[in-house]
Amino acid sequence: MVRKGWGSVARRGASTVRDGTAGHGPDDETPEGRRRTRTRQDEFVPERWVRTDDRNRGAPTRAERAEKLRPPAHRAVPAPADLPPDIANELASAAGPDWNHLRDRISERMAAGIGAYERERYRDASRILKTVVDAVPSAPSARELLGLSQYHQSYWKAALPNLEAFAALTGSVDQHPVRMDCQRALGRPKKVEALFTELRRGSPDPEVLSEGRLVLAGTRADGGDLTGAIALLVEAGAGRLVRNPAERHLRQWYVLGDLMERSGDLPKARELFLRIRAVDPDAYDVADRLESLGPPAGARRARNRPRGAR
Repeated sequence: MVRKGWGSVARRGASTVRDGTAGHGPDDETPEGRRRTRTRQDEFVPERWVRTDDRNRGAPTRAERAEKLRPPAHRAVPAPADLPPDIANELASAAGPDWNHLRDRISERMAAGIGAYERERYRDASRILKTVVDAVPSAPSARELLGLSQYHQSYWKAALPNLEAFAALTGSVDQHPVRMDCQRALGRPKKVEALFTELRRGSPDPEVLSEGRLVLAGTRADGGDLTGAIALLVEAGAGRLVRNPAERHLRQWYVLGDLMERSGDLPKARELFLRIRAVDPDAYDVADRLESLGPPAGARRARNRPRGAR
């Protein structure tokens, strides 16, 4: 049995588009930019999203913005005090007859790995969970959590085999958006497209499908197809105004707003960023984005009109 939910910890972000100079929010668009991004040790910064602004020294750091915009892992991290029974049973089933002599050590290692991941100590989690995967390679939860830990450290090439093994062992498409983001970072747009096709066929939760769509839109934008990226999101209703927006709606609005700004549709970009600010003034870097866009044209004319003029 595969336990629902590693994602509450990773869920502080979701994905896709980085800004041409700094990365995530959107991303580093050049090969050199991607090479610089690969050197990061703490987390994966997906492609072209959050803009940095040296004028605002008090703004959130790039890493903080990237964390908020990363494709989330769609599983919840359990409390590691004792290994949850379903994961213990999964490990026992995967180990088979060897479980009798592996039980104590592997149970302890798995619990420690879960705890490290929950505390966002991804390097420690990777080191610990690798010992579990080496001992019990067909345990889906160990594979999945190791892959996610590697992904958070920018080790997307190392993360892919573990996330692929998780999908093969379980038939789940829950981590397809993360796999897509890894392939995107590696400059493999055709594999991103293929994974999105698999994701749609897997009838995922709406939130998982939304995350995959955002990664795909960012990938198309990377290749210069801004029109296709915008159409993908608009046709899926990503720009629709909703009464009680969830986090996924804010991310969709942000991604679409970024793409609209890049395409030259500044009024629409401003509208989308204003929507986000109305829900959460501290979300992502919308304050900086709105400042850089400036007031609407009509507001500028009114402000510049001579006093007493009608």
